[in-house]
Amino acid sequence: MADMNDARAALKHYFGYDGFRPGQEPLIAAILAGRDALGVMPTGAGKSICYQIPSVLLGGITVVVSPLVSLMADQVAALEDNGIHAVYVNSTQSLDEQSAALAEAASGRCDAVYVAPERLGTQQFTNFAARTRIALLAIDEAHCVSQWGQDFRPAYLGIGDFIAALPYRPVVAAFTATATERVRHDIIDLVGLRNPQVSVTGFDRPNLYFDVIKAVPSVKRQWIERYVTARPDESGIIYCATRKETEALADDLRDRGIAAACYHAGLPAEERSQAQRDFVNDEVHVVVATNAFGMGIDKSNVRYVVHHNMPDSIEAYYQEAGRAGRDGEPARCTLLWSDGDINTRRRFIDRENDNERLSDDEAEVIRNRRRVLLDVMIGYCRTTDCLHRYITSYFGETDAGPCSGCSNCDGEFETIDVTRIAVAVSRCLHDIRELLGTDRDGRPGCLGAGKITQMLRGSDAQEMHDWRHLDSADSYGALEDVPAARIRDVISQMASDGYLRIRDGKYPLVDYGERAAETARTDFHMVIKQVERPVSGGGPASGGASRGARSAAPAELSDADAELFERLRGLRTEIAREIGKPPYIVFSDKSLRGMCELKPTDDAGFLAVNGVGQHKLELYGERFLAVIREFAGAGFGGDGR
Repeated sequence: MADMNDARAALKHYFGYDGFRPGQEPLIAAILAGRDALGVMPTGAGKSICYQIPSVLLGGITVVVSPLVSLMADQVAALEDNGIHAVYVNSTQSLDEQSAALAEAASGRCDAVYVAPERLGTQQFTNFAARTRIALLAIDEAHCVSQWGQDFRPAYLGIGDFIAALPYRPVVAAFTATATERVRHDIIDLVGLRNPQVSVTGFDRPNLYFDVIKAVPSVKRQWIERYVTARPDESGIIYCATRKETEALADDLRDRGIAAACYHAGLPAEERSQAQRDFVNDEVHVVVATNAFGMGIDKSNVRYVVHHNMPDSIEAYYQEAGRAGRDGEPARCTLLWSDGDINTRRRFIDRENDNERLSDDEAEVIRNRRRVLLDVMIGYCRTTDCLHRYITSYFGETDAGPCSGCSNCDGEFETIDVTRIAVAVSRCLHDIRELLGTDRDGRPGCLGAGKITQMLRGSDAQEMHDWRHLDSADSYGALEDVPAARIRDVISQMASDGYLRIRDGKYPLVDYGERAAETARTDFHMVIKQVERPVSGGGPASGGASRGARSAAPAELSDADAELFERLRGLRTEIAREIGKPPYIVFSDKSLRGMCELKPTDDAGFLAVNGVGQHKLELYGERFLAVIREFAGAGFGGDGR
């Protein structure tokens, strides 16, 4: 039986790394020992290594369940480039191609097969699984199984049935970057993990600088145009909420001479595929897309992610923003939002009903869960707290360190004192409890945010007078001078901060949260962000860094090393085009920078570069070493050699 010594040797041999990253070892050790596993690790932390290393050490085949049909070819190509033989089976192939891939996997000459969850239930794949010993079933993007996850995918619910039907139960390992405790429980229950090793690494991405700006659509567009124009050589993703916005913004950038790709689900499949290929191959540096683009994208040198609109949940934002800086180098994540974004997201939720497995009541419960997630996202836009800390706290990580870079901690906003409003909301909830009593389950009576706002503003709606005499409450009309939008903002922020909570159920009812008692203290004080702030001038709108912001670009190389880096990058592009693979599959920017620092001139020195394994040495070593030797021989080495 393979052990961790074998795993470390495989890591160095195939991937060129000297040691595992935090969280990887316990997961790999569990899998090698025959135990199920659940890994929750941020984007770029190396989740795939946790099943790729066991795939070459376990007897039998590893089946990787992945929703990323458009990326499977690149994922398999990356494995092959590291010397690990893999195949994929998906809808882009003919039946003959699928059969050939499965035959290759069943022959024992293959370490891993990638498959979409929808394909597990097909007769072709069930026949393959019945006659092939599957040693490991790895589930990528496992949060898709949970209706609390932002990417719920009904086909993932069939994974448990697929496992149960296998003649031999394999080790099952699930991986995701975005899972709250609730979603983690769903993954364990719905997939059927048995006593899994659960490893949750820190959610913080200290190399990312987070920025939040409220702006009207025309200002958003100007901001993006200036930002992208100032960074012609950096790769970036711009997310939009709708297909129409995606196309319009891509056209605006092209009109300014920027080679921008457009990507959304309404485009023809070949056009989408071409946009993705152009981006990962560095043919274009910017892609403007809906959230249909990018789940699990492996491109490591994305230097910025800009959201033209507010996403619908912290999970969605964390995953999409997390596509920046996968190489560990500095990157920037900017969220541009407006009140119109909130209305758009609420309309999307109201229209959502694409799961035929659910009854109307169950579907409404799911919609209300989406509304709760949206409220937390709104809280992110309005919070005065550290943006890094807001995200990590949401995922249950309360022991946060110092901020590694965000616009809130740089002080780029003004605040509004809303203590009076928050106290009035809290007192209104007390009055509602007195008037409504308890429900059938013995829980205190509650109302939604809309009704609470009406009460506090002294609404003359007939239901205020007729139903439970809401107009008789002491808090009725207590905030008649405060705009309804401000009260709703405060309710949303109170829910985000834990003073209130939104109950699960058919209707989103507001109840006291775990911090509710603090609102009754004489020293209670609450402020919210004055979200409108200028976005022109010397800040990021004009392409510069905002006050205190870290640069989105990696630390500068010396002039000589920068020259070598460009030569190596040119060679990487040349090789990538020769073999028809994305440049990052050949070597990451981080590996190229390692070559510039170490300047190896022989095989042993080349293997010492982080990310250079034996197979890549054999494939590309001599050509890269020749460039480095030529560079050093020309007197650019920096030490006279």
